Amino acid sequence: MSDPMRPPASHHSPQAASQRSDPPRPRASLRTAVVWDVLKDALDRRVKVTGRESRTELDVLDTGGGSGNFAVPVALLGHRVTVVDPSPNALFALERRAAEAGVADRVRGVQGDVLGLFDVVERGGFDAVLCHGVLEYVDDPAEGVRLAVDALRPSGVLSLLGAGLGGAVLARALAGHFKEAQAALTDPAGRWGVGDPVPRRFTADQLTELVEAAGVRVDAVHGVRVFADLVPGVLVDTEPGALEALLALEAAAAELPAFHSVATQLHVLGEAREPAEA
Repeated sequence: MSDPMRPPASHHSPQAASQRSDPPRPRASLRTAVVWDVLKDALDRRVKVTGRESRTELDVLDTGGGSGNFAVPVALLGHRVTVVDPSPNALFALERRAAEAGVADRVRGVQGDVLGLFDVVERGGFDAVLCHGVLEYVDDPAEGVRLAVDALRPSGVLSLLGAGLGGAVLARALAGHFKEAQAALTDPAGRWGVGDPVPRRFTADQLTELVEAAGVRVDAVHGVRVFADLVPGVLVDTEPGALEALLALEAAAAELPAFHSVATQLHVLGEAREPAEA
């Protein structure tokens, strides 16, 4: 998972933090710009509905958050973030990154994974849960989603990012690996062969079904990296204005269902139902 931005060294006010948390335009932003924009808006809305205008901090859980690619930018918005990750090295990098960004007091890393989530964090204790790049690697994706949702407070925000089946099929085909493309298309897990580094991929319908079954109302589905992984890097790096134009194209296509089937990743944003709705 790539950085939504390179975090600045410090911040001094909620307004300044918000301004500095808008990602600049490095090429890496092609991978996360859509998710970051959607997530930031969702967190801003959550602050308003919780009635915390005078105290704008949310409690955010980032499962599989690694070295803080999203956690540190979220903390720069003024929120408290708990990162759960199985890798001690990633958590060490998280600590260093948070310190460099001036948000060490708002970022906490704990070792664990989504299937053992409540061994290390509180059930029902978070306003938002990020579950990015996790479901591909767990033995039971449905259980992973359910546990992530159980960490939410009523009406809390779920941000789920998973590998897209269609994007992998298209990428293998365009690379001339037609048998591998067909294998991914027909394999129940969406794998193109024994050398495939991704254990599982999803369609948009599969992800939304998992989310809804866990008691979350789906608010939006976005295709991520619809074009970014297919465009030659030399074009983006050398053609004036190409990066900005490609970012705008990604944003325009992200919400269109026609492009979900070819996206490298799929992002589902939802809201946990109140107990009476479940």
